Amino acid sequence: MTAPQGGKQISDELIGIFFEDISSSADGGLYAELLQNGSFEFSPTERDGWGPGTAWRMIRPGHSLGYLEPRMDNPIHPNNPTYMRLHIERVKEYYDYVGWKGFGLQNDGFEGISVKQGKQYDFSAFFRNGKGGAKQLRIALVEPQGWGKDPKLLAETTLTVNAAGWQKYTATLQPNADCQKAALQVLVLTPGQLDADMLSLMPQDTYKGHGLRPDLAQALADLHPKFMRFPGGCVVHGGGDGFWNTYRWKTTVGPKEQRRQLKNTWGYHQSMGLGYYEYFQFCEDLQMQPVPILPCGVSCQGTNGGWSMKTQAQDVVPMQEMDEWVQDALDLIEWANGDVTTKWGKVRADQGHPAPFNLKYLGIGNEEKITPEFCERFKYMYERITKAHPEIVIVGTAGPGSHPGNPDFDNGWKLAEEIGLPILDEHYYEQRDYFLKNRQYDKYPRGRKTKVYLGEYAAKDKKLIDALAEALYLLHVERNGDVVCMTSYAPLFARKNATNWNPDLIYFDNERPFLTCSYYVQQMFGQSSGQYYYGDCVKITDATDLQEQSVVLNTKTRQLFIKVCNASGDAKTVQLNLSRFKSMKPQATKTTIAGQAEDENNYDAQPIAPKTETVKLKKQQTLDLPPYSFTMLTVQL
Repeated sequence: MTAPQGGKQISDELIGIFFEDISSSADGGLYAELLQNGSFEFSPTERDGWGPGTAWRMIRPGHSLGYLEPRMDNPIHPNNPTYMRLHIERVKEYYDYVGWKGFGLQNDGFEGISVKQGKQYDFSAFFRNGKGGAKQLRIALVEPQGWGKDPKLLAETTLTVNAAGWQKYTATLQPNADCQKAALQVLVLTPGQLDADMLSLMPQDTYKGHGLRPDLAQALADLHPKFMRFPGGCVVHGGGDGFWNTYRWKTTVGPKEQRRQLKNTWGYHQSMGLGYYEYFQFCEDLQMQPVPILPCGVSCQGTNGGWSMKTQAQDVVPMQEMDEWVQDALDLIEWANGDVTTKWGKVRADQGHPAPFNLKYLGIGNEEKITPEFCERFKYMYERITKAHPEIVIVGTAGPGSHPGNPDFDNGWKLAEEIGLPILDEHYYEQRDYFLKNRQYDKYPRGRKTKVYLGEYAAKDKKLIDALAEALYLLHVERNGDVVCMTSYAPLFARKNATNWNPDLIYFDNERPFLTCSYYVQQMFGQSSGQYYYGDCVKITDATDLQEQSVVLNTKTRQLFIKVCNASGDAKTVQLNLSRFKSMKPQATKTTIAGQAEDENNYDAQPIAPKTETVKLKKQQTLDLPPYSFTMLTVQL
């Protein structure tokens, strides 16, 4: 349809998501794998006291005897060097032991393994037979019953391992009861030696069959995001650890047993089971634009605690080595978009996706301090990537603390304007008062080539008033949708009992997600994207800084969205004038979030959720706004 006069063209990709593996968002979160440290790659580098046996227990029911030996010689693949050798000396007592027997390993997953009756779970592992002939294995899902008691059996199967070299073995387990705290046991019933690696237990029920936890993936789908930025965040450049821990996309694609696992910036382990292939596949499943972020040869300025201006510890790759980092970017574009006859397009096809992913955006760098060394390396990459692929839209960074007057912010914008950068990524986390009162994009210059991506932001609490502050701010962003082209709240996920950062958009445990007040604000904006903004259709009576409005038209879906936020404790009235929309239907869907200012969704209670009703709507009428509320009318044209 043709937009009526009076509208301003804006971005229809304003609402997206930013996924970073923080607060156990990947392993133990969105990635559906149920075993922890299935590859035995945990290390004291990641956390004091960690090692190959972390998350595993040696078990020897029936007075069986043996010992475990972590080894690194002749692994499955050099990227995955550690495995566990099981030395089985005896599998039962001298008398005929009745009950559980064998020598092996038990894994309790992430605070227990949650399984459902009748659902199917796929076990897989790489085994290599050693001394003692073929090995009989019992694979069982159990509910532990405490010390000295046999576990309750939920499901079991047996395997025979006789391969002298590494071979993958698979089985399917179907529990006979629900259990929130199950464990997986691998018991060897034959004396001798057995090597084990890459043990996995995956539910068959994953999001669209692509290995992601369905309820968490669906929570993201319900946001209606237009893009996803990944994998970070500070994860991109290894945080404060140095270049050895930099995230390199090439080692996160291909067979999972060949991926290089890393220390996570936030103090735990990344299995890379959720790698670039899975990120791109998820973007395709949700019809989002992928926005991968690559490192640019510059480390985090926080390396080894160097966060202050005087002691910042930014390290840089020598310029004579920067071609390697450029090539990583060029190869990523080929992997995502190249024909199957290209080197990296074939790698993508071999993994199961012969069609290109149609990459449009590529980010270079994340929150690096905008030093002369950074500028030199960024420009080097930018010029070579855009020369080879002018069709790719490059996203840069405005450094940490993206506010006018901040040296990094000012230097970032200076660099962006100097090279004609298409998009610059700004980040800031502030107290709610900032979002209640500040309207910084009203002051940004018009006609500037470089658009804004607000890639990380949040009010620093998770009460309703904080969500409404974010709603006010997003309404002002929509008003400036000709300057701001993308936004994404951060962080996205946090696992209960493993949270590195607060607040987050979605909290979760093994059983369910817990959706915050801010989640529902993001959802309403995600549902109401459009291409045209109208600023004169809503008049708020007795307006203050605590009220904002926006009217957005989506010409593709022929929908009109009227959004009004009242973050005050007083009821307000607005006057609607929608006369210019000639074909407006007489009914509308009204969605409202409302409550008390200090209301908060948490693990114990979820008082805030949208309420939806069908209402009659005239082209000119009043609309009442409750205190502490966000209201949206959806009208079909």
